[in-house]
Amino acid sequence: MSAHDQMRAMLDQLMGTGRNGETSRYQVQFNDPKVCKSFLLYCCPHDILASTVRIVKNELSFDSFQDNDTKMGKMLAINASMSRMDIGECPKIHDNALRADFEKAQQKFDHYYDVDATEHLQAFISDCDRRTEAARKRLLETQEELTAEVAEKANAVHELAEKIGQTLAKAEELGAQGLVDESLKLMGEIEDLRKKKSEAEDTYRNSMPVSSYQQQKLRVCDVCSAYLGIHDNDRRLADHFGGKLHLGFIKIREKLSELEKNYEERHEARRKFDEQERYKRDDKRSHRSRSGDRNERHRRSRSRSRHSRHRSRSRSRSRTHKHDRRDRDRRRY
Repeated sequence: MSAHDQMRAMLDQLMGTGRNGETSRYQVQFNDPKVCKSFLLYCCPHDILASTVRIVKNELSFDSFQDNDTKMGKMLAINASMSRMDIGECPKIHDNALRADFEKAQQKFDHYYDVDATEHLQAFISDCDRRTEAARKRLLETQEELTAEVAEKANAVHELAEKIGQTLAKAEELGAQGLVDESLKLMGEIEDLRKKKSEAEDTYRNSMPVSSYQQQKLRVCDVCSAYLGIHDNDRRLADHFGGKLHLGFIKIREKLSELEKNYEERHEARRKFDEQERYKRDDKRSHRSRSGDRNERHRRSRSRSRHSRHRSRSRSRSRTHKHDRRDRDRRRY
């Protein structure tokens, strides 16, 4: 984007569509059904997860897997995640100028667009959860089935690995913000977690044959549905938990939880508001209809009056014409 385009976008976001007497470049208003209501409230998944396909490719590249991983596991993780995250652009209109118009209009009266945004995010997260469940079933079909005891030990390794990745991502974030002491404190916690993970891995390794342990055991992330391996190193886990994909899903889920707190109340309020607006429209339509009927009756009455006057004048002219003809006849004889 050029500097001119960036400046134009900033002015649109600040001043709306009418900053120079212009209209939206899409020739619509913010309340048009074509406009994304979630975008107006800064929570459209297509915006939050933009450009995450590239990150998924990097996270799930072949280099991030160990040599003893199975080829099926590699391809399953890469193909499933890439096809799942490539959601593309939002089918509805996104325009910063329309968002500015909405924010100004929202100050005058409530538009209840949070109800639409809640339903949009609910549908999106429900679809993601269905895909997560399908991915889990797919893993059960492609990986060797573990006993309940071994599966519990594998889950313990997974949970410690995920906690290490999350903590490492947080430590790097604090370090980038200049909070060195806080970052070092988290690094100390990571060392303790690594020791616990090493012990858990030994317990898990000793509970099953070597051939089975060498296979890559995948797990589906509950937040973003990405695939995680039990042998993934700390670097890859930190990249995942600190990546735009995972953080984007956290943001979407947190926003949905926030909106759902008042969803029922807001949904009922909008229903009543829509009913009131519908009654007002019906009253106006009925008033126009009654007014039209009155005007039609008045028009017909005036038409009948004009017709009556015309007939009276015609009869009068006819009588006058007859009298004149009689007078002429009399004078003739």
